Amino acid sequence: MISIIDYGAGNIFSVKNALDYLGLDSILTSDINQIKEADALILPGVGAFPGAMKMLDDSGMTDVIKEEASKKPLLGICLGMQMLFDKSYEFEKTEGLGLISGKVDRIEAPGYIIPHMGWNKLEKLNDCPLLQGIGDDEYVYFVHSYQAYCDDSNIAAYSEYPDKVPALVTDGSFVYGAQFHPEKSGKTGLQILKNFGGLIK
Repeated sequence: MISIIDYGAGNIFSVKNALDYLGLDSILTSDINQIKEADALILPGVGAFPGAMKMLDDSGMTDVIKEEASKKPLLGICLGMQMLFDKSYEFEKTEGLGLISGKVDRIEAPGYIIPHMGWNKLEKLNDCPLLQGIGDDEYVYFVHSYQAYCDDSNIAAYSEYPDKVPALVTDGSFVYGAQFHPEKSGKTGLQILKNFGGLIK
C-alpha cells in the first residue's frame, strides 16, 4: 500500500487517479499510523515552501516522514521534491526535511519565462530504478519557479532551462524526488510511477 500524504498542500487527487490507473494500491491519508504502516510514501506539494513546511510541521508528520524515509521508498513530487532538501530560500530561509543534501532557490534563467511551465526533455545523468524503461527522448511536464541546487551524484535526470535543472533526484537509498509532475506527464510519467511502485518489497 502506498500512502499519499495529505497535509493540505498537495495535488493529491491527480496522483491518486494515476496510481489507480496503474493498479497500484494507495490511500490518501493524514493519519500517522497509516504512514507508518504503508509500504511506500508519496509526498505531493503545490504552492510555496514556507507555508507547506509549516503545514507539515503543524500536522505532526515531519519527524514521522523522516523516520519512515530511512526504511521505505518515498517519492516527493514538485514542491514535495523540494521539501526533501535541507533548506529553501523561497521568500525566506526555511528548513526542509534534510533527506537530500542541497538547497532550493529561484531558477536563474535570464531571458527565459519564469515560472518554468510546460514540457521539457529528460536528460539522464545517473542510474536510477525510476528510469527503467524510459528512453532517451522523453518529455515530462513542469510547473515551478524554484529549483534544487545539489551535487550531481544526487541527480538521476535533469532538464535544461537553459542551465541544468534537477528533474529527478535521489539520496541513493530510499528517497526520490520528481520536480516535474509524473501524474501529468503521459506515458513517461506513468512509467516512472509504475517503477516507483515496483520498489515495494
